[in-house]
Amino acid sequence: MFFILSKILYVLILPLTWVFTLLAYVIFAKNHKIKQRGLVSAFIIFWFFGNQFTANAIANMWDVAPYQPSAKTYSTVIVLGGFISEDKNGKGYFNGAVGRFKTATALIANGTAKHILFSGGNADLNPDGFSEATFVGEQLRKLNIADSLILLDGKARNTLENTANAKKLLQKANLKPPYLLVTSAYHMRRARHIFEKAGLDVVAYPCDYAPKGVIMPTSFVPGEEAFGKWNLYIKEMIGYIVTGLK
Repeated sequence: MFFILSKILYVLILPLTWVFTLLAYVIFAKNHKIKQRGLVSAFIIFWFFGNQFTANAIANMWDVAPYQPSAKTYSTVIVLGGFISEDKNGKGYFNGAVGRFKTATALIANGTAKHILFSGGNADLNPDGFSEATFVGEQLRKLNIADSLILLDGKARNTLENTANAKKLLQKANLKPPYLLVTSAYHMRRARHIFEKAGLDVVAYPCDYAPKGVIMPTSFVPGEEAFGKWNLYIKEMIGYIVTGLK
């Protein structure tokens, strides 16, 4: 139930949902002043969340700082799902968050971590049997990473389940902390918080940073990319707050 409610809540908090709700309210409102206020509010929300300047500003404030190089060797690098999508034929493919996979496998290749634990199943409301873990396992074997070094969780649908399932796998394999935790920079703050609350000693290794970019006049023009970025960060902020309350 919580999983379904979180999906619904996500839609309700999106900036464009607010904009369309206000516009609908304006259409049916009879009071002229209320119509004006509704239109102004819709315009302000649309502009604020639609321009790259504010989107990049929140990204730079929220993202966790990069990992500082160290000579330490870790027993395990934990990489969270979300970088695989399913095509219309039920086959997996890497999406824009593939930096998580590349970062984690690089840590195995250079000896920084000895084992790799991937956690990710199928986050669709109506799953069809496709599992991110199956796809990732195939890709890891193509890189000649031995099965004995791979731990896969194909059941997790969200970060809370990532954490619970990863903890069980690590304990069963008797792999000692601390563990490197790899996920996108926008997701790292919440992920690290959840893992630490579960009693797992993790060291953040964020990737996929939002580009800072150069401030141009066009940076203040609303566009699809800025809305997409805000959607990610609003989701993370709400998730972080809810996790703290729980």
